[in-house]
Amino acid sequence: MMETKLRVSASISLKLSNVHKHFGSETRRVEVLHDISFDMAAGQTLAITGPSGSGKSTLLHLIGTLDQPSAGSIEINGQTPFSLPEPELAKFRNQVVGFVFQDHHLLPQYSVLENVLIPTLAFKNKNGNPEKRARELLERVGLAHRLDHRPAELSGGERQRVAIARALINRPSLLLCDEPTGDLDRSTANTVASLLFELHREAQNILIAVTHSLELASRFGKRFELVEGTCVEVGINLKQNKPNA
Repeated sequence: MMETKLRVSASISLKLSNVHKHFGSETRRVEVLHDISFDMAAGQTLAITGPSGSGKSTLLHLIGTLDQPSAGSIEINGQTPFSLPEPELAKFRNQVVGFVFQDHHLLPQYSVLENVLIPTLAFKNKNGNPEKRARELLERVGLAHRLDHRPAELSGGERQRVAIARALINRPSLLLCDEPTGDLDRSTANTVASLLFELHREAQNILIAVTHSLELASRFGKRFELVEGTCVEVGINLKQNKPNA
């Protein structure tokens, strides 16, 4: 059988077509998401809102290839990632998707610099000198003076800034955030959000976040609300939604 090869595309795009996700057996099936279709291009931003249990994180995991849809298709940069063998899918995810979670998930035994470098260790890095880039990113997020510190020595906002730098280390096409400001006070949340948007504009990647914060959601170009398992578009910020805005 011919092995499917990983394609690297210079263009950045995301397309979901009639995506469904259910859990359980046929007799005890729970439908979480159904008939979700949308597409995005480089430079665009999307916030996904909805009550707890509505499927926001499930949708983000599908987009990030952490889980497979039950039906429908997801294309990233023209590639159907779930057609790849598992080792190639892992490589695709590592090089194309960056994740920022509510809990920063930093490893406590490693320094700030080492935590940012972790995504570069699994596969050969295509971006030159990883340590140089990590240092540049940490300077960019205001943590050049914290390179040798451990996560326990940082504030919550600082830890989340490290997580953003780590998510960007491999220059991902997709930057996916799951409640990125949920554990932060309002002032720190606004600072972290502004940094996230600033770095997104510079990279011109696709930025998607799930959030309970309507204040954060209002800063995105598009906003979908998950209602009974499907996406309902709430409104469009025309300026923010332009690919090069």
